[in-house]
Amino acid sequence: MPSPRSRLIRYAASLALVILWSALADARSLETVIERGALTLCASPNALPFASKSGPVPGFQVELGEKIAQQLGVKLTREWVVSAIQYRRADCDLVLDVIARKDTPPAGGVQVSRPYHRSGVVLAVRGDSPASSLANLGSDQRVGVPVGSLVSMTLAKGGATTSPFVYEDDIVAALANREIEAAAVTPMTVGWFNLQHADKPLRIIPAFDTDQDLNWNIAAGLLRPDDKLRARVDAAIEALLADGTIARIYARYGIELRPPQ
Repeated sequence: MPSPRSRLIRYAASLALVILWSALADARSLETVIERGALTLCASPNALPFASKSGPVPGFQVELGEKIAQQLGVKLTREWVVSAIQYRRADCDLVLDVIARKDTPPAGGVQVSRPYHRSGVVLAVRGDSPASSLANLGSDQRVGVPVGSLVSMTLAKGGATTSPFVYEDDIVAALANREIEAAAVTPMTVGWFNLQHADKPLRIIPAFDTDQDLNWNIAAGLLRPDDKLRARVDAAIEALLADGTIARIYARYGIELRPPQ
């Protein structure tokens, strides 16, 4: 079984594979989904807080997928996928937490729903840190960053001292262990860490809120849907936002739902 440490890398790779292989799939109509009685979610089997095949919690993608399927009057089925071959064989209707940018149209037949969350990069510090902004960090205080990421280049250009890591959960672990003074990661990583380490929670500083390249909307990705299926998923998400369902699902994983922009 893959290491839980690699969940974010696998998650990002899985979305790329969905786009790569979706062009090979036939269009999926609302009528087909209703007749079949099921909506199929493709997700990674070992990628909490996103999704998990086993264990005490299923992941927020699975929980949200189930609620969307209920709104359509069907059940949710799951395809556990981690490789290109598995995506090719899987019959995916839906992937969740897809980055949706107005200036970047989706590729490979993937269409995005109306957005339901706003994510991006934040600066995390320990609870006892006096820092209240990026400027408060001294030039000798290191900021952990995902290797090769845009935020790592942004911070380097600004003169910050950075330490590259492969996995975001390694970055927050290093921060908690006082190996670095701050971490440039996603709020989901911080929220999930804090839920599991309530005795030493990290604090979030919105250091990159004005940088549009480091903030993005999150939506559902539909694989070659017809207009009716896309409209029904949009309506489902609208209803789940309105009654607080999505916010409650995210909160169970330590994540604060932020309104999209």
